[in-house]
Amino acid sequence: MSNDWQQLTDGVARGDVRSLARMITRVENRENGWKEAMKALYPRSGRARIFGITGSPGAGKSSLTNKIALLLVERGLQVGIIAVDPSSPFSGGALLGDRLRMRDIATTEGIFIRSMATRGTLGGLCQAARDVARILDASGKDIVLIETVGVGQDEVEVVKAADLVMVVLVPGQGDGIQALKAGVMEIADLFVVNKADRDGADEVVNDVLAMLEISSQADGKRPPVLKTSALSGDGVPEVVETLLGLQRDPADGTHLQGDRVREEILTLLEREILRVVRGAWGVNGALDEAVGEVLAGRQDPYSVAERMIAGVRNALEK
Repeated sequence: MSNDWQQLTDGVARGDVRSLARMITRVENRENGWKEAMKALYPRSGRARIFGITGSPGAGKSSLTNKIALLLVERGLQVGIIAVDPSSPFSGGALLGDRLRMRDIATTEGIFIRSMATRGTLGGLCQAARDVARILDASGKDIVLIETVGVGQDEVEVVKAADLVMVVLVPGQGDGIQALKAGVMEIADLFVVNKADRDGADEVVNDVLAMLEISSQADGKRPPVLKTSALSGDGVPEVVETLLGLQRDPADGTHLQGDRVREEILTLLEREILRVVRGAWGVNGALDEAVGEVLAGRQDPYSVAERMIAGVRNALEK
């Protein structure tokens, strides 16, 4: 590992904020040497608890994350926040909406906030976000909060990175119906009905409870359902108490950890294979030639992909 990366990893291990910010940027941008740096930090991670906060757009996730982070710091805990924002269609970077909504805690001692782009990831969470969570962990953060982009019902990727997942619902946006659907509702360890001062909050709670009644496990374990108002802070202390007190069954926890490691290995493998293949085909012109064949009507994308995959398979078998 080069000296500049070594200095960054040493700084992160000391909890130096500037080293932390610089390393996150370089890892997110996949600069040369990022994998070696992550390998060096990996043994220092594994201590922090990672909480995912997800839900539909407009549910008040950022305001709720604000309040939760402040209460955690008041308990003497070090907190890292990963605010996953939509990607800019021009630069590919985060649009920074969450960072703007969290500006009142941005300078609070004990809290480190990082906005990240989805970079086109359909599930609302990219591999780089997992890497950043590990960097924050290695820097000494006790709690890492991952606030997802809020892409709706299919936003389930966060369960692959978080120890516990909190699903935020809100009255008046059809969440009563959403509670009866599969998808994001199935990943929750805790349900929070935010903006509970609005009409319809109790109906959302009842809908969630009804859904849990139908889908409850044989042992009767069900995720808690709490009401909050992030604006006033009502109910937020109860959410913090519940999050800190929730523990997975050891067997379930081991199974989940195995699934997360497996998924991370496969994701890294997919990206690396794609990078190598893009590079090879870009150099020899095979990709441009295939594009020309498709545009000319002599080939179709499916046949081209099959032919290229066959070439990769043959190269691996040699």
